[in-house]
Amino acid sequence: MNFKIPAITDYTLQIKLIYFCYPTDVQKYRPLLKHYMVIFPNAKINIGLNVTERRADGYHNLETIFYPVKINDVLEVVVGDELSFESSGLKIPGRAEDNLCVKAYYLLKKKYDLPPVKIHLHKHIPIGAGLGGGSSDAAFFIKLMDQNFNLKMSVEDMQDYARILGADCAFFIENKPTFAFEKGDEFEPVKLDLSKYKIALVMPDAHVSTSEAYRGVKPAEVKTSLIELVNYPVADWRKYIKNDFEESVFKNHIVIRGVKAALYEADALFASMSGSGASVFGIFEKTPDLSHLEMDNQVFYDV
Repeated sequence: MNFKIPAITDYTLQIKLIYFCYPTDVQKYRPLLKHYMVIFPNAKINIGLNVTERRADGYHNLETIFYPVKINDVLEVVVGDELSFESSGLKIPGRAEDNLCVKAYYLLKKKYDLPPVKIHLHKHIPIGAGLGGGSSDAAFFIKLMDQNFNLKMSVEDMQDYARILGADCAFFIENKPTFAFEKGDEFEPVKLDLSKYKIALVMPDAHVSTSEAYRGVKPAEVKTSLIELVNYPVADWRKYIKNDFEESVFKNHIVIRGVKAALYEADALFASMSGSGASVFGIFEKTPDLSHLEMDNQVFYDV
């Protein structure tokens, strides 16, 4: 039986199509969608985050492990009469012209002869969650433009453009477990496979700005790097791996602290806030029952 997908320029049809197979079957249909300029930016979690020093340029050096997870946005790009940006799903704050996908277009346009495009982003990754959703959208936009307009960029080329847009943006170009250091935009591959575990993620009704998170943290050198600690058994991570943002964020957002405690009460081997918050993930041996958290929070299972 042949399965033919129509040109996806009707966004209602697009979203129905995506969620017809979302989330468990979305990988299966990727080959059918590749010619229709539709792509599925995914989120990431941070396994540990150490802020090591304040830089002379005002940024901070840090170290963390980026790990991709299966919470996805939907990004469609089609050639249009003029550059435009529309969104659906979760409300995206700010002006359309400030969206990172639009900024990525203008960056590429400086070098490449690109046609005007219509960008439609269906937002599903929670915003202000420490999951890198905006950075992922921009990085996947760069990859989609390279693929569909034959720009012949190398991985390094795409990463260089992505770094201009955000510290964690370049991670999503290769999109595999990575030890990140300096501003979080220099990478070293790390062998980490959590596929035998179940990862659940909880997004409470809270928002933590990056500036708020950094105001409450005190940079300090680490005795043992995360690139070594992540090789310990997952059950031991709780004793050794930490997120430096948690101490101050938990003081200001009791609900986030409560979510982490609830994940440990549900038998998480390891639980942590992701990035600068506000989401919290737990790594479990089997899919947990977090139904008691679903009334007041967004809960994502088996990500």
